Amino acid sequence: MRFAIGDTDFLLDGEPHRILSGAIHYFRVHPDLWADRIRKAKLMGLNTIETYVAWNAHAPAPDVFDLTGGLDLGRFLDLVAAEGMHAIVRPGPYICAEWSNGGLPYWLFADGAVGVRRNEPQFLGAVSRYLDQLAPVLVPRQIDHGGPIVLVQVENEYGAYGSDPEYLRALEQMHRDIGLTVPFTSVDQPMGTMLEDGSLPSLHKTGSFGSRSVARLARLREAQPTGPLMCSEFWDGWFDSWGEHHHTTSAADSASDLDDLLAAGGSVNVYMFHGGTNFGFTNGANDKGVYRPIATSYDYDAPLDEAGRPTAKFHAFRSVIARYAAVPPLPAPMEPGGSGTLEGYAYFGDGLEAPLAPATDLPVRLDRVASLAALLPAVTDWTTHHEPPTFDALGAASGFVLYRTEVALPSGGVLTIGTEVRDRAVVSFDGVVVGVLEREHHDRAITLPAGSGALELLVEDQGRVDYGPRIGEPKGLIGGVSIDGVPLGRWSASPLALDPVSTGALEVLGAIEPVPGDTLAGPAFAAGTFGLTSTDDRFLSLDGFRKGVAWVNGFCLGRYWSRGPQETLAIPGPVLRVGQNELVVFELHASASRTACLRTRPDLGHTEG
Repeated sequence: MRFAIGDTDFLLDGEPHRILSGAIHYFRVHPDLWADRIRKAKLMGLNTIETYVAWNAHAPAPDVFDLTGGLDLGRFLDLVAAEGMHAIVRPGPYICAEWSNGGLPYWLFADGAVGVRRNEPQFLGAVSRYLDQLAPVLVPRQIDHGGPIVLVQVENEYGAYGSDPEYLRALEQMHRDIGLTVPFTSVDQPMGTMLEDGSLPSLHKTGSFGSRSVARLARLREAQPTGPLMCSEFWDGWFDSWGEHHHTTSAADSASDLDDLLAAGGSVNVYMFHGGTNFGFTNGANDKGVYRPIATSYDYDAPLDEAGRPTAKFHAFRSVIARYAAVPPLPAPMEPGGSGTLEGYAYFGDGLEAPLAPATDLPVRLDRVASLAALLPAVTDWTTHHEPPTFDALGAASGFVLYRTEVALPSGGVLTIGTEVRDRAVVSFDGVVVGVLEREHHDRAITLPAGSGALELLVEDQGRVDYGPRIGEPKGLIGGVSIDGVPLGRWSASPLALDPVSTGALEVLGAIEPVPGDTLAGPAFAAGTFGLTSTDDRFLSLDGFRKGVAWVNGFCLGRYWSRGPQETLAIPGPVLRVGQNELVVFELHASASRTACLRTRPDLGHTEG
């Protein structure tokens, strides 16, 4: 088969073809659930699946390129093909996606000499190697090789960042050099000169917007007089940041804008069809004067929610799509107002689904407790330094680094960070927590009491900036540390082995005897077991806990934080097992309770209204 760009339409074997696509990021969904999410996209009436490729997920180190398990992009694309659907692939190299560092590997910028998203030899050399590693996955899965891929996007919203045509031409040629032959696209917002700045005449321009479809398409047509109109990011919701509200959009309003887009003859990629979750430490952050880390949930108020359940938006979009294209029949239980079963789920009239076996909320007692200090031998690998090293210098992509030095303060003193804390430091002196320094609050100084002993700063990378000029910046204690103006030297530092948790730490936790009590003083780990008779998706509630990270059966669910908005962490069903399961929580501060709860429904927090 052949896919091409005509004067007015996309052409599939020479015939006009409308792309009806939905975004699913394979790296945000448990791989055992990929087929389910793809099938539901088809049921909504879509004919294409779009995904970014997260370079840094595949390449955690310069000499590693992982295409296994949840990073098996080839398997994901094969599942798209098995459903009879096409695929759009967006390898970046920059993807934004509210993902750590916008998808760019932290190690790429460790020496400070490599350019970011520009025509610089070291950056382009690394991109070339990355694309060479992707070639065996992408090239044979193009439509003209019998695969599902019909379009490949070069870069991502570059017009909002720069306007370097030489950089874009170099990227385009690299994509061609690895054997990609399908049409190439670019995407930018139809505002100002972004469409012109972010593309080339040889790249088919597409737009990114979620409202005012008619006006946005008119601006796109102005920038590109011929060729099919396409919104390749039709924003049907939005992401959440810690400390803000949970974002939702009106299903009716979004459906109306989609109707306008399709009525104008446009093609579309719904962003997101299914958002998924920022498991582990993969969330990004924004910094436009104030640092804002992205929440763990990437539900996005999408047609398919975080647990893969159709929402009211699913049915509203499906009704719109049915006016312009044939849609497959829904299984009877999925029809609005219907009830019944489909592949182990019961669907109800509101379009939501619930496990067929009526599960109930399940309390989980965390009765085994160990302080961070007690587990340090199992999660650290200390090195010594004249000044605090960055995460990047220590080979830590994310998570936590513990910094330690010895000081004597007969009269106390003021500890000061030279430039910036990136991103949050719990400060302890002689075994006692004295306070927190937060990048979000622009904190740089804290008072220390009189005494002598170990000064420790437990620094958390809360998410690497994914958008704007601060992409690629290092993490840690930037600019050195001083007390009353005197620089501190002789530092020991170590990343904490938490994703995954080290085997040694789990062995220590497993050997601890249960202890009574209902509170938890951090930084500390707490663990408990729970039994299940089925492995449906669940949601972990940590009411009473303040801030930290949680794992189920060794799988890192991600970060929790009492500031919200989200109140629960998603637990994919494939992570659970019938019989005994293990929950581990790392609490940074303190908890009023040592009882967590497995819930059957998510709680993503308060909304703006």
